[in-house]
Amino acid sequence: MELIQIIVLALVQGLTEFLPISSSAHLILAPHLFGYADQGLAFDLAVHLGTLLAVLLYFRHTIWEVARDWFASLPASGRATANSRLGWYIILATLPVMGVGVLVKDLVENELRSPLVIAATTIGFGAVLLWADRGFRHLRHIETMNLRDALLIGAAQALALVPGTSRSGITMTAALMLGYSREAAARFSFLLAVPTILASVIWVGKDLVGSPGPVQWGDLGLGILFSFLAALTTIHLFLRFIERMGMAPFAWYRFALGAFILVTLYR
Repeated sequence: MELIQIIVLALVQGLTEFLPISSSAHLILAPHLFGYADQGLAFDLAVHLGTLLAVLLYFRHTIWEVARDWFASLPASGRATANSRLGWYIILATLPVMGVGVLVKDLVENELRSPLVIAATTIGFGAVLLWADRGFRHLRHIETMNLRDALLIGAAQALALVPGTSRSGITMTAALMLGYSREAAARFSFLLAVPTILASVIWVGKDLVGSPGPVQWGDLGLGILFSFLAALTTIHLFLRFIERMGMAPFAWYRFALGAFILVTLYR
């Protein structure tokens, strides 16, 4: 891969993974728009790993506190805390996408990666995101989460297996509909990304183990680096400005992107 291709694709993944605009759609479309050859599964894995490292670094204190209290609560005599409960909610919210992913893996990879599907989901779920942002009161904090909310958000996340839906977008949409503030919705979505992306990296990575052909470690390393830097910046800026800017800019971007795809397909 040429250096410019590595940088563009890594930045696309890093900038879009945690914004409600679908990183998978952008990674699928980018080679078509820029005339690149398909970057391959190994590079997709690398840039996803970069975004995982970014969320681990940014939320390192929260993740440590949640993990510490979750492990401490495991013995029968362990005392449940807000952090330990959050740890359970993150685990439970991850189960639906993992279960559904195993069942529909071939369908998603072979049938649902078309530009028409991406256009439809980009526009459709953009409208749902806008409705969730404007049509509900957002007063709840992440500390008020309960089992039902975690399962509902987890069930919504399973829809993100369809390209164009956006994992972060659909989980934030579900949280907003349940009355959470924009910041709380974003924080839970970002924390939920840790086991979800990790499971994805492991699931895809096992298919690459023992595969024939040389490994371009330099390309993969640069992909990890640039996606990491872009994702880290995106998380920080998104959390800083989301309460003021709302979700409308991302919804309108989705409408524009979906329309662009349709015009490109049928011109």
